[in-house]
Amino acid sequence: MGFPDFFARIPAVTLRDPLADLLGAAEGGLLDYRFEDAVRLAGHSCPTVAGAWLMTIRALRVLYGDAVPERGNITVAMGEAQDSGVAGVIGSIATLITGAAGNGGFKGLGGRYSRRNLLQFGMNGVTGLRFSRLDTHATVDCELRLNSVPADPQMSALLSAILNNQADASTTRRFGELWQGRVKRILIDHYDDPEIVRLEFSQGIPS
Repeated sequence: MGFPDFFARIPAVTLRDPLADLLGAAEGGLLDYRFEDAVRLAGHSCPTVAGAWLMTIRALRVLYGDAVPERGNITVAMGEAQDSGVAGVIGSIATLITGAAGNGGFKGLGGRYSRRNLLQFGMNGVTGLRFSRLDTHATVDCELRLNSVPADPQMSALLSAILNNQADASTTRRFGELWQGRVKRILIDHYDDPEIVRLEFSQGIPS
């Protein structure tokens, strides 16, 4: 498909979706998600998409440990309004993986399997992303910090040339390589870096 080679090195995540199982969409309800899926959804690969992917994956790891996470059993809250900055992009990636949707999400079957209003924006007290399990109420707050993975200093001048129609094909290609180079550092070199995604876990009470 022409994706950068490093995409294949980014670990996939497997979730179990009971609705997919019920409707025969996936054997055992098991669904694999890869970073390429997030890129297809967003239409591009950037530090925001990479950061949203990484926060979601890291949160699921904390909430479920070695168990397979249950898609549709997770709420996602953001402090920012949906139309603020890149909040909508981040929320869409979280929805892709967890199934948590806003008020336009699937309303469920017979009172079960609802995905509606599991994603909420503009929530007080939330700095980055907050993931919570519906069954145990365990919660993980995630804060993304990409300052330690800065953009290449050449990129500013390259982008200026592109936007001002002063760039040739090699300049445009070089900009794309440097852009994806930063994404690669985030998702490959810093995949488990606790300073990139800071996590705070709160143990819930089983219902």
